[in-house]
Amino acid sequence: MAQDAVAAVMAKADRENFPVASRLLPRRSRTGLLAIYGFARLVDDAGDEAGGDRTALLDWLDGEVDRVYAGTPGHPLMRRLVPVVRRYGIPPEPFRRLIQANRQDQVVTSYATFEDLLAYCDLSANPVGHLVLHVFEAVTPRRMHLSDHVCTGLQLVEHWQDVSEDLRRGRVYLPQEDLARFGCTREDLAAAGPSSRFRALMAFEADRARRLLDQGAPLARDLGGRNGYAVAAFVAGGRSALEAIERSGYDVLSRTPRPSGLRRAAAIVRALATRGSAGNGRPALDAHPHAHPDPQEQRS
Repeated sequence: MAQDAVAAVMAKADRENFPVASRLLPRRSRTGLLAIYGFARLVDDAGDEAGGDRTALLDWLDGEVDRVYAGTPGHPLMRRLVPVVRRYGIPPEPFRRLIQANRQDQVVTSYATFEDLLAYCDLSANPVGHLVLHVFEAVTPRRMHLSDHVCTGLQLVEHWQDVSEDLRRGRVYLPQEDLARFGCTREDLAAAGPSSRFRALMAFEADRARRLLDQGAPLARDLGGRNGYAVAAFVAGGRSALEAIERSGYDVLSRTPRPSGLRRAAAIVRALATRGSAGNGRPALDAHPHAHPDPQEQRS
């Protein structure tokens, strides 16, 4: 039964926008990344899909993190983490931030500003990048900064794909200030299809996510080797998902736009051929992930 639970969680890896553990990586790195993915999915499922008292379940997972460092976790996915945290000297803080993000999801259903949403991504997404850098044995402040751009960009892409699904859960990740600027209401989000104002809003938000991915893309070049290729593939997955949203005419209400396997593979190949490239020009590496353009400028 435990193995069935593990298989159900890990099967979701194939549905991600990016390859969770590229075959380009050595086996040891793939094992570490899959263990981290299993934890992240387990926490997200506890916060999003579990029945009963989700807060209590998240508290239990917090205790499981303690038991990982003691070498005595109970859940099979948590047991997979024990050799990983020991091998790479991973601190508990990124794991706890992921749990805290899901605790926040139980009480916070919307975000007033883009800054507020980015602060949430700093809990829900950026710790994953820090864990990946530990597995790559490549942690530096600069790389963590670049990783934050990539991870926040990927998280925003997922939010933009899942507007309808999130609304059914009672959550709206589109910032309230942006809804107001583009004249969108909750009724627009609940509609069967997108209005023109909703399409304009989503075009604006998609551009924000792309800029973050572009700003973080030089991490691939900085890492180099197979680790750099893996990061380039992460970025390519996010970009191909944004292209799918654009091809749908920004209709994320009647369906969830996702790139085909062929398009995603093509995007990864392009990224591997131009590893670390951010497109037209190199982005400023000191750009803060909270910086965002004015929507009026986007319309001009």
